[in-house]
Amino acid sequence: MGRLAEVQSTRRALVFRDGDEVVLLSRSGKDLGRYFPELVESVRAELVGRCVLDGEVVVPRDVDGRVRLDWESLSQRIHPADSRVRLLAEQTPAHFIGFDALSTGDRSLLDEPFRVRREVLKESVAERDWCHVTRTTEDSALGAEWLTTFEGAGLDGVIAKRLDGRYLPGKRDMIKVKHARDADCVAMGYRIHKSGEGIGSLLLGLYRDDGELQMVGGAASFSVKDRTKLLAELEPLREGEVRDGDPSRWNSAADKRWIPIRPEKVAEVAYDQMEGNSTHGQRFRHAVKFVRWRPDREPSSCTFAQLDVPLNYDLSDVLEGN
Repeated sequence: MGRLAEVQSTRRALVFRDGDEVVLLSRSGKDLGRYFPELVESVRAELVGRCVLDGEVVVPRDVDGRVRLDWESLSQRIHPADSRVRLLAEQTPAHFIGFDALSTGDRSLLDEPFRVRREVLKESVAERDWCHVTRTTEDSALGAEWLTTFEGAGLDGVIAKRLDGRYLPGKRDMIKVKHARDADCVAMGYRIHKSGEGIGSLLLGLYRDDGELQMVGGAASFSVKDRTKLLAELEPLREGEVRDGDPSRWNSAADKRWIPIRPEKVAEVAYDQMEGNSTHGQRFRHAVKFVRWRPDREPSSCTFAQLDVPLNYDLSDVLEGN
C-alpha cells in the first residue's frame, strides 16, 4: 500500500490532542502551534477527542487557477514576530494532512500493523475542512499514475509502506519514489564552503523569455577534492562584489552571501521538481546534483522551455474522500 509523498511543500508534524489541549510538534521537537495558531483550532474542531497523529502541515494556495501546495508560503509562516504570525494565519491558513496514527483514546498503536493504524487514522479525522487524510492504494499501477498526475497539485513523489509494518519512531521504514530529471543551467555564482576551503554551493540560473537570467537554486554536497577543483575553475570568472543572499528561515546563522561570476559556463544538473510559477518565479524545489559541465551548450540556450511541465491537478483531487 502506498501513500502520497511527504513532499517539501509540507512540514512534518506530530499532533497530540487530549480534549481542548492540543500540541503540534515538529520532527525535531519544535512547538509548531506557536506558528500555526489557526491549525490548533482546526485540530480541536475536526479530530476525535483523544489521539496522536503523524502527518504534515501544508499551505494550499490558488496558483494559476488551481489549488496546490505552496512551499514558499509555508516557509514564510515560520516567523519570530507574533503580529506577523497572526497576519499570515489569516492570509495563508495552514491545513493538516495525516498519514499515520500512533494512539487513539488510551490505546497505543505503535505495535499495530499499518493496515490497522490506517483505519484508525481515517476514523480520527471526523471533519475534513482543514484536517485531511492522504489517499492510499494497493494497486502499483495506480500508484505509478499518481506519481505523474498529482505532481501538479504540489506533490513530488509517492511513498510505499508495508501493510504489516509497525510504527518505528525515527526510522525510515518506507520507499520514496520521486521524479528523476536533468536540466542545463548557467553557472552564475558560488558560495565558499563553511570550512573556508573550496566551493560549498554552485548557484544556477535559467534565462526567462525577457532575456533576464533568473536564479533557480543551487548544487551542493561536493567532495573536498571537487570543492577545490571547482573553485580553481570558477574563480577566474569572478565578477563584481560579494552579494548578500536571502536569509534562511530555518538557520539564521547560515552565511548566504555569494560571489557572482560571468555567465559563461553551463552545468548539467539532476533535479526532481520545480516550484513557483510565472508570477512568483520558478526555482528548484530541492538542492540539485551537479553532473558535469556542458562546453557544447551556449549559456543563452539555457531557458525554462527545457523543463517538464507537470499536469495541472487541484489539491482536492489528491486527498482521501474528495
